[in-house]
Amino acid sequence: MTSVASAAKSCHMTGSSLDHVAACWEGNAETWTRQSRAGYDVYRDQNNTPAFLAMLPRIAGLDGIDLGCGEGSNTRLLAARGARMHAIDIAPTFIKHAQAAGGGITYQVASGTNLPFRDASFDFATAFMSLMDMPDHDLALRETHRVLRPDGFLQFSILHPCFCPPTRRSIRNSEGIAVAVQVADYFASSDGRVEEWHFGNAPADERATTAPFRVPRFHRTLSSWLNLLVATGFMLEQLGEPMADEATAVAFPTVADTRVAPLFLHVRARKGYVSCTPESC
Repeated sequence: MTSVASAAKSCHMTGSSLDHVAACWEGNAETWTRQSRAGYDVYRDQNNTPAFLAMLPRIAGLDGIDLGCGEGSNTRLLAARGARMHAIDIAPTFIKHAQAAGGGITYQVASGTNLPFRDASFDFATAFMSLMDMPDHDLALRETHRVLRPDGFLQFSILHPCFCPPTRRSIRNSEGIAVAVQVADYFASSDGRVEEWHFGNAPADERATTAPFRVPRFHRTLSSWLNLLVATGFMLEQLGEPMADEATAVAFPTVADTRVAPLFLHVRARKGYVSCTPESC
């Protein structure tokens, strides 16, 4: 098993191979687990995940697969709703921590582009902020479609292609309140360029003593995502663009910029039949 230190060293500034992506996430996994469990991932806890779960259909008694589960926080929320959950992640350290947390979930190290399951194994699939980090979105969606049962659904969240392209900056007034969002590079290709950042709510001493996360970015336009879903054989069912309510924005100012423009896009799509290939559509 690759050590965290050697994995981090293997995560260079740009790379679109599966090995490169795996090295980056293995290098992130230890700090990510500790800091997210400490409550520093405020966008997830106060905006993204609550909205995702509010949009999710009833899953009690269903078989589900969580793609790119990380340390399992969201997977455990799905299991708590009565679903029989399996989950995969490309980083062994994430899977180690997820398994240690329990929850009656079956975890294994695997890639979303090569799922170790038979055809029609699951009633639904989820992907919390993970599909966008996979180097081959086409293959990941085809693999997901394959393992879903007829009429099964996929629900996923990604950075909003329109409002969080490779360049996004919140513009704040003299009181520090977000009043606008500047975006750029919407049409720019971003195949594995590594971005470095910390959780916004990580304390200063955490930022000073831990390396930033190194995350390969695979930006695609909104039309690319939707056209790919349709070409794969999914039927669009519901979209969501979570906005923090006023009380949440006051209590957690970090997420207040989502009241100006959404940071995340939620998509639910139902398994249909492939009528064309990405090349012929």
